[in-house]
Amino acid sequence: MSEKRKDSKGRILRTGESQRQNGTYMYRYTDIRGTRQSVYAPTLDELREKERTIQRDMDDGIDYAAGEISVITLMERYIAQKQSVRYNTRVNYAFVLNLMRKEDFGGRKVKAIKPSDGKAFFIKLHNDGRSYSTITTVRGVLNPAFEMAVEDDIIRRNPFSFRVVDVVPNNAVTRKALTPEEKKRFLDYILDDKCRRRYYDEVIILLGTGLRISELYGLTIADIDFDNHRIKVERQLTRTRHSGSCEYYIEKPKTESGERYIPMLDEKVYRAFQNVIRNRKPSKVEYMIQGHTGFLFLDKDGKPKVAGHLEHALKRIVDHYNESHNDKLTVTPHVLRHTFCTDMAAAGMDLKSLQYLMGHSDAYTTLNIYTHSNYETAEKALAKIVGSD
Repeated sequence: MSEKRKDSKGRILRTGESQRQNGTYMYRYTDIRGTRQSVYAPTLDELREKERTIQRDMDDGIDYAAGEISVITLMERYIAQKQSVRYNTRVNYAFVLNLMRKEDFGGRKVKAIKPSDGKAFFIKLHNDGRSYSTITTVRGVLNPAFEMAVEDDIIRRNPFSFRVVDVVPNNAVTRKALTPEEKKRFLDYILDDKCRRRYYDEVIILLGTGLRISELYGLTIADIDFDNHRIKVERQLTRTRHSGSCEYYIEKPKTESGERYIPMLDEKVYRAFQNVIRNRKPSKVEYMIQGHTGFLFLDKDGKPKVAGHLEHALKRIVDHYNESHNDKLTVTPHVLRHTFCTDMAAAGMDLKSLQYLMGHSDAYTTLNIYTHSNYETAEKALAKIVGSD
């Protein structure tokens, strides 16, 4: 029986380990491609930490190639490759991973997942009370993760290539644009009270421009061109929370088409921006966020507003409105954007122009999500066509 090798301190060396003449350590191994590799470290403890990392990587590679890894590990592998994503996307990834870690499905082996398993999992989520939106968000990670496995020849087909709507009902509330009568009643209600009135200009601007709320609050004084009657849109402003503290964060608009100019031809919108600038209280210290300063909309503490400000304010206003009115309204910043888009489509704006104003990456979104008609609108459109014959 051969004598076990030891280092200068008498410690037994494992297979592949050796101590060099200068006292440092080396570990030699064969990687998953069959190539001999070497790593070095000044101490044996550090060398063995490297060995553990190497073994984990090798095990992962071998398990991945055999489809033996779990669903959650596949998702983590996919997400690790998505480095240049927006903050909100990273938040969604974290949400999905946390959800999957609580589900038995996340521990199942990738190679064993069939389309019927994926459908059964979504049905379970639905029966557990998960919203349709949450289920589509989960699929938004599962589908590309399994597609990656297909491309790597780990599995033959993607078990999540089906549509969620074909498996569970879409119970999401359909976003409804405000009618002209509803807009007037709601705006009159806001103007009728001194406290509510302070949000009037913001509501008018959203109704008259179709801006996303984060785009509105990303505007600076320099973005408003009164001479040429246009608004420059090139950023979104959000606020994140890390360990209990808040941090402002600027991102590009939601899509590449989001950087745009919006004509300020509506006199009400023009006056609203003038009001905002005139009533904007100078801050002792102007906030500078990633090189940008002079943000138009400030809270009572002089800090730039973010989406939550108007979302919460509108909820309070709408709740009070619905308590005192028979016609119940649903109004959010996104409903205001939706209303603008629907109004422009009903007025006859061509699809490509509307797509540009909305900052959509494709016309499908503009046509199928944001524009909804009704009998009156369809009747007027038909009458216009028939009358032109």
